[in-house]
Amino acid sequence: MHRLILVLLAAVALAGCGSPNTVSADPADVTFAQQMIPHHQQAVEMSELALDPAREASDPVRDLAGRIGDAQQPEIETMQGWLEDWDAKAEDHGDHDMGGMTGMMSDDQMSALAAATGTDFDRMWLQMMIEHHEGAVEMAETEIADGQDSRAKALARAIIDAQRAEITEMTRLLA
Repeated sequence: MHRLILVLLAAVALAGCGSPNTVSADPADVTFAQQMIPHHQQAVEMSELALDPAREASDPVRDLAGRIGDAQQPEIETMQGWLEDWDAKAEDHGDHDMGGMTGMMSDDQMSALAAATGTDFDRMWLQMMIEHHEGAVEMAETEIADGQDSRAKALARAIIDAQRAEITEMTRLLA
């Protein structure tokens, strides 16, 4: 009996000594990270457009775009680390149009935004980013309802809080 207990203790100890990629993850948590990464990447891309002087965005839009990019890039890196820890792959969208994902802009919408300038750019950017944020909030609410990982759920709550506040700010800027 004593030997069996020692064998079991050794097995338990070894189970925790592998690479961090041995951590199992709930499918809802993996899906959240796999989908939120490209979602955030597109928001960063949209923010970079607003910061491009050629777009002639207004100061309030440029300020908000800078804050969005600064917030979402570290979140992307965090979620990429989780996927690595969970031994899950990031979804590879390549050059595929992601307009079908909740809140994502199509390639045509992104091209139209890249071609716009001045007040037309501001209006398009704000309308598109509101839709984009609404999609992120929906995805984050799904993570809170279905996910298991406390870190992913905490990030989802932070996304909801930040992006709802930004939606309010963008709605005010559109008025």
